[in-house]
Amino acid sequence: MSAPTDRHATDEPTPGDDLSPARNLVPRRREFLAGAAASGLGLLWTASRHGWVDPARAAAVAEQAGASCTLSRELTEGPYWIDTNLTRRDITEDRHGVPLRIVFTVQDASTCRVIPGADVEIWHADAGGEYSGFDGDSSSRYLRGHQKANAKGKAVFDTIYPGWYRGRTPHIHLKVHVGGNEVHTGQLFFRDSLSDAVYRTRYYRARGSAETTNAEDGIFDAGSRLAVHRRRAGGYLGRMTLNVER
Repeated sequence: MSAPTDRHATDEPTPGDDLSPARNLVPRRREFLAGAAASGLGLLWTASRHGWVDPARAAAVAEQAGASCTLSRELTEGPYWIDTNLTRRDITEDRHGVPLRIVFTVQDASTCRVIPGADVEIWHADAGGEYSGFDGDSSSRYLRGHQKANAKGKAVFDTIYPGWYRGRTPHIHLKVHVGGNEVHTGQLFFRDSLSDAVYRTRYYRARGSAETTNAEDGIFDAGSRLAVHRRRAGGYLGRMTLNVER
């Protein structure tokens, strides 16, 4: 599969949050939004069906109410980390592969509140299983980068689906920094069936499927598996909430 023609095609990463302008509905709307968690989400959806609450806002509240604040599991940094200050959304450089956009949401695990300005850092192998800086060119930095979380705690990366190398299931490494301090080190994983499908495409098929499945990987964590969907623009969109201590 070739690289996309428009790597920055717009995908809105968060639901809209505009409220209905009807003034006489404002008090009821606030009642339902404030009391949804205590009274049950069914009440909120009933309100949205009657026009008291905008459906998009109802979806956002429901998502937040159902979100888990369990501390994200710490996983090994691995041998291929390089200290960089490359702040960029698109980390592909000249690497070819199936496009992958990742939307992270960074939250404080103790409060479930988002952390604006949190610095998310990722790095991973290319389609051939190589890491920049360890591929014979110590100055290369493809598929590495940082992004600052916005006011909603979201950080977005455009990259490619990672390749595999011997002994490991397909994965992406990450760190989270808050206020200059490293507060989380982890990894992201994928469904085996998705990896198999990707590795049958143009830039991966010469190497075939990964030799190590999730079940055979000693580091794999099911709770760190990325939720991935197809994008209209081509490739995939993945989402992950990172609950960290700071």
